[in-house]
Amino acid sequence: MILDINLPVGSLVGIIVACILGGLIIGFFASRIFFKHQLKKNPPINEKQIRAMYQQMGRTPSEKQIRATMRAINENASK
Repeated sequence: MILDINLPVGSLVGIIVACILGGLIIGFFASRIFFKHQLKKNPPINEKQIRAMYQQMGRTPSEKQIRATMRAINENASK
């Protein structure tokens, strides 16, 4: 046999379980970092959408109101 491993069954199972758990943990943190990066790069809402929202409500927003709304959204997103 090419692959002749003389490990007890318990050790082999333990190594496999440890590898699976390690992969899950690394995958969780890697996907979390990737997701945060994508949200920063492509925010779910931007100033143009806020301006359209104000206009749908029948208001003409000032630049100050738009910036305040964006700031509030960004503060809540970081929590």
